[in-house]
Amino acid sequence: MNPTELRDKIRLGETVLGTLIISPSPRWPQAVSACGLDFVFIDTEHIALDRHQLSWMCQAYSALSLPPLVRIASPDPHAASMVLDGGAAGVIAPYIEQVEQARTLSNAVKLRPIKGHKLERMSAGLPVDPILQDYLDAQARQRLLVLNIESVPALESLDQILRVEGIDAVLVGPHDLTCSLEIPEQYDHPRFLDACEFIFKKARAAGVGAGIHFWGSVQQQAQMLALGANLLIYSSDLGIFQQNLQRDIELLCQTAHLKRTDTSGKTVVTI
Repeated sequence: MNPTELRDKIRLGETVLGTLIISPSPRWPQAVSACGLDFVFIDTEHIALDRHQLSWMCQAYSALSLPPLVRIASPDPHAASMVLDGGAAGVIAPYIEQVEQARTLSNAVKLRPIKGHKLERMSAGLPVDPILQDYLDAQARQRLLVLNIESVPALESLDQILRVEGIDAVLVGPHDLTCSLEIPEQYDHPRFLDACEFIFKKARAAGVGAGIHFWGSVQQQAQMLALGANLLIYSSDLGIFQQNLQRDIELLCQTAHLKRTDTSGKTVVTI
């Protein structure tokens, strides 16, 4: 799948599946490409990846038809431009609460490479030469902009944020949202589920994708789809590795009658 196809599917409400990739191992892209995913999510907000590693990962996954969506460390238009230069198929911007943040990021992603005074004039609605406009429109269809909605102020501003042209999807940040709702990590709490459904329905009504990065059980993931999400980032390579290794080691110890320290109650790594 290429970025334009991914963007179109998301906007049309078709379900697309990805996972968070933490490992920069050169063996990882080929292994991940065999897992039936539509895209990959690479996070530079919480994960220590340098610019060289990030660009290498973006180029590798793109070559395997897995468009990489990269979350930048802050809602900074310059950071958005940088990851696009490195090969990202799209930008995920964290903790958006204000319309102006969304508009500035949309300009950086969808009007790229326009900058400076000309960008200011275009943002103010001044006419653009048709040749330039056609070029920008064609380029914009090849890049995605996804905004993290993960706080009460974001919920309150959601209608206005969704009116900003150029947004392809919104993405729930479960951990931050539960903390903002004052129910930290209570992912089955009715307030959290109601907030997710509110975000998903508002986004789909506005004609943009509705997503979430979630690391719960398969049943909890399916519940998010049932609530209206059509962009699901399932867990992470690290989380899946830890869960499966822990399960297999426990089974091995039981089968071989080995005495080991019980790890069944330990928390699985989440991002």
